[in-house]
Amino acid sequence: MTWSETNIMDQRVEFVLKSFEGRTPFTELCKEYNISRKTGYKWRNRFMEEGYEGMYDQSRRPKSSPDSLTEDIVCELLRLKGRHVNWGARKIQDIYKRMHGDVPSESSIKRIFDKAGLVKKRRKRRKAGEERLQCRVKSEKENHVWTVDFKGWWLTSSKKRCEPLTIRDDYSRYILDIRAMSNTRTESVKMAFERTFELYGLPQIIRSDNGSPFAASNSPLGLSRLSSWWLSLGISLDRIDPGCPYQNGGHERMHLDLKRDLQRKVNGDKHEYQIAFDMWRNEYNYERPHEALDMKRPAEVYEKSSRKYEEVDIEYPYGIEPRKVRMNGSIKIKSKALFITTAFVGLYVGIEQIDEENYLLWFDNLRLAEINLKLETVIWTKSLNKV
Repeated sequence: MTWSETNIMDQRVEFVLKSFEGRTPFTELCKEYNISRKTGYKWRNRFMEEGYEGMYDQSRRPKSSPDSLTEDIVCELLRLKGRHVNWGARKIQDIYKRMHGDVPSESSIKRIFDKAGLVKKRRKRRKAGEERLQCRVKSEKENHVWTVDFKGWWLTSSKKRCEPLTIRDDYSRYILDIRAMSNTRTESVKMAFERTFELYGLPQIIRSDNGSPFAASNSPLGLSRLSSWWLSLGISLDRIDPGCPYQNGGHERMHLDLKRDLQRKVNGDKHEYQIAFDMWRNEYNYERPHEALDMKRPAEVYEKSSRKYEEVDIEYPYGIEPRKVRMNGSIKIKSKALFITTAFVGLYVGIEQIDEENYLLWFDNLRLAEINLKLETVIWTKSLNKV
């Protein structure tokens, strides 16, 4: 006799009542209903404890599980997520672990956030040329490569222009400065870099795009007054290709987080935005774990540069004569004024005579151009390679 789904409740009750009558031995009664003795005792005991309701199938889920999360844990995870809305489960898990020791699994945290409606589903879109994410120079240690860019301006609540300038150590992901700028003029950006150099020292290389004031499209080798100043401090340049921001992908990713967290979310002027930038930078450097750093914080990896910042005139070796570039961008050779570039105004270049008419133009240890004094021509080299 098989218990069909249509009258299974009635058959269970019938079995139990017959077992109480005692007319049929219990073992034979179980065989009649095609169940084991263990199942027979189970249904009879349930009927005695719960009555007819006990004949229903019950959930097989254990009443307690060592892996189940308590209400306090769930509330703490949701509190952390509320504080860091744009952080994923892995980062929240790492924060929780540092605060409380034992930590739920990443999948459990994802499930909690998903049920709470805190997970934003994003569609990945492949960018054209995304396979070329490598840069010319791969950072090997802190202060090897710094990256710099403007986030792109937005208006404050008082309709004033705010242009965040961001400077970042590529190796450690440490944000060296986020400066609320009202313009992108060379003088303003130079002041921001002077402050950063004084605090952290000098990098070996600065990576930037080809926009102003980092580069100048109408200047030889794309040199601007700002990038020439960097060169005078012994800093090399690494420019990404025009129209290829993904070549500075880590910096762009940081900008995306900055925009998502702060753009149009600060009630105030540039001063209030600077306060918000400083707080956000502190959280990014000291609290936020980074997967590329094995979940370490940038501040745990970064150390200040041993190269101290100081303005000194470039000294040229014997045989190379220094010439200060005048305000109009020219230098004098044998009493003849020759235009070089306004990018070097106030700085010293070096002149090396080859013969009666031809000279080499140097800037520190960079050979920049060949000069023909008779024809008054300057032929620039094609790249800023050290000789």
